[in-house]
Parts: sequence; C-alpha cells; structure tokens
Amino acid sequence: MPHTPHGQATTPRQLFFQTAEQRTALARQRFFDEGTRPSGLVGEAVIQSWLRCASARQRPGDMVSFEQVTRSRAHASLNRNRQLLQASHLELTHMEAALAGTDCRVLLTDAQGVVIHATQLPPTSQQPLLKTASRVGVNIAESHIGTNAPGIVVRTGEACTVTGAEHFFQCLQSIHCAAAPIRDIHGQLAGVLDVSIEAGQFHFDAASVVGMYATTIENRLLQLQSAEHLVLHFQASPTLLGTPMEAMAGVDASGRVLWLNGAARRLTGCRMEGRHMVDEVFGTTLDHLLALPRQSQVQTQHLPNGLGVWMKGSLTTRDGADFKHAVAVSRTLPDAVVAPAPVAAHAPEAPADSPEAVANTANDGVSPATLLDHKQRLIETTLAACGGNIAKAARALGVSRGMLYRRLQKTPVPESP
Repeated sequence: MPHTPHGQATTPRQLFFQTAEQRTALARQRFFDEGTRPSGLVGEAVIQSWLRCASARQRPGDMVSFEQVTRSRAHASLNRNRQLLQASHLELTHMEAALAGTDCRVLLTDAQGVVIHATQLPPTSQQPLLKTASRVGVNIAESHIGTNAPGIVVRTGEACTVTGAEHFFQCLQSIHCAAAPIRDIHGQLAGVLDVSIEAGQFHFDAASVVGMYATTIENRLLQLQSAEHLVLHFQASPTLLGTPMEAMAGVDASGRVLWLNGAARRLTGCRMEGRHMVDEVFGTTLDHLLALPRQSQVQTQHLPNGLGVWMKGSLTTRDGADFKHAVAVSRTLPDAVVAPAPVAAHAPEAPADSPEAVANTANDGVSPATLLDHKQRLIETTLAACGGNIAKAARALGVSRGMLYRRLQKTPVPESP
C-alpha cells in the first residue's frame, strides 16, 4: 500500500473502471467532495450543469418537488404551443406505441421546460418520481429540478443524455433520461422531446430514438409555420426523401431562403448567417424552383458546392390550399386552361404534348414569376376550367368557397371558355 512522506497509508486511486456507474461515482466524489473538475469521467454538458446548480446554491442532498406552474401559465403555454402540439401529435402517438413495452415515458416541454405533453402512467405504476413529473404544467427546467436531460437541452439547445447519478440531486438518481431539441423556422428552441425511465436502464439507444422523433416533429413544425412559403425537400439519395433524414428549406416570395433544417445546412454548407437568396444556396432561380411542385417526378439539382441532390417542392397557402394538388387536378381539364408558372430555361424539358409544354409555350415572354403570381394564376386557371363555378373550383383546389371569394376580391373572375 502506498505511503505518504510521513508514513501514513493512503487509498490508491482506481485508474480504470468497468462500468459507467463507477466513473460517475468517482466524478461525484471529485466534484462534490474534493472540489475538482471531473473531466473525462462524465460529459461536459453534465459538468457545466453541476456548476450552474452549485452556483445557484443548490445542494445534492436536497429534496426535489415536481410542482406545477399556475393554471393560467399552463393554459398560456398550451395555447402558445398549439402548432408544436399539432406537429407532434402523430409522432408522439407512434413513439409511445413503440416504447409501450419498455417502461419508458415520453415528455414534451415548451422552450422554458414546462411539460405540455406526458405519457399517462397506469395507477399501478412503480415509478413514483415519473408519475409525479408526468403531468402537464410541471416545470422540469434545470433551475427547478437540477441536472436532467430536458433541462440541459432547454439551457443549451443541444441534445443530451443524463443517467442515474449524473443527476445533481441524489433523490433523482433512479432516473435515466435522453432529450433532443425541436427548433422553429427562426432557428429558436420551440420545445424539447424527452424519454425517461425510472428504476431501470435503457436497453436501446435512447438518444438515437428521441433524436429521430424530435427531427420528424421539427420538420412537421417547419412546414406548419411555412404557409405562403415554397418548401423544398431534398437529399443526396431519393430514398431518404420523406424520412427524418430529408433536408428541407423554406423560400419566401422574393426568393430569399428563410430557413434550413439541420440536414439542409449540412448538405448546402449554409449556416444561415445573413440574408441568402436561392441562387446562392441552390445554384438556380426562383422560377426553376417554383416549377417543382407541379413535377410528377423528383428532380435532380446540383448545389453550388458541387453536390448533386434529388429535390421536390410543395407550396401551400395560409388558408390550407395545396397548389401541387391544384395542378394535379387541373391536368384532368382541357390543356388550353392549364397555365402553371413558367419553367426556367435550364429546367428538365417536358414532353411536347404534356401540360407543362403547353403552359411553357403559352407563357413565352412572361416576366419571372413570384409565389403570389404562381398561386393567383393557378386559382384563375382552375376557376376558368370549372366554367366560373366557385364551388367546383374550391373543391378542385381543396379550399373553402369563402377562401376563394376572398382571393378573388381584388381580381376579376375569369370568363368561362
């Protein structure tokens, strides 16, 4: 046994550990007992959280109370996050079904850490802490319950996993949690998705699962917040379109790229710092991109960085009209009234007898389109094809008659052919 210079025996430090629990135990000893930084024993996000909790004069031995915020604040949070709840409804259902046999619970919080959705626990559940925490209105931010995965995500905006003794408070060390951020079209944190388990461990990669569902919810939220925008979907492989791995971008009527999701930023190399136009980010014109929603096949596009991607587009209005659907319907009508937005000169050529070719010929010499021109032209041509019948045109566009009347207030109704 090693001895000090004065001959006193010392306990040797263990240099290698077989389990994560042993590393975490040593990290706590060094941090809480010795006051040293336990770098390399636990993640940096956990260390930073411990430091913040200690600076707030919290003590590891204190008890934690999962208190709900006031009823008015809970109601305000639910009302403020209606779009997030709408975007997450289907994915939360699927996620809870997938985890039904694992004893894991799903929580969704707002950007401040207040729970706005929680898995309902059965009365016989042996998870007293999660049973208390899994209530709408409970604040699980770091400032309220110390180090925990969703609390760290609220604070940092980065995905995080906190297991067992990595929680600051000792009373929470039976919980394991993994959380991931959900961002809005402004790149700001909109909410946090979390999966937690009590009195047990994850027997799967919880971080990957929660990350996949959070990405899907984020993509849905971005689309919900992009009414009146052209939304682009692209990837290096067409098989990834429609999956959580697809890249997405929102473009406004002037051709400005308003947002890119994480996959899109990685593919384009654009960090969204400053104002970016479509030609800078995608190497093509707005006219060319406006043609994508009416293409029946996914198109190829080379980005300015040289990467080739497969791309499609969608264009909806704040009233819910899907103009891709409108064009598809119009193709069943006489070719003479089909007049979608013009295609840029370098876009893939359509067959000579196709509606696209007829439209391109009819629009020779027309100035470059905007999103508003594109939508108004589709309304007018669909109405003309329906003989001026508002009800029939509304059904073809998938909108209400009232919405169509409002759209036509500033423009004359096209005469039937």
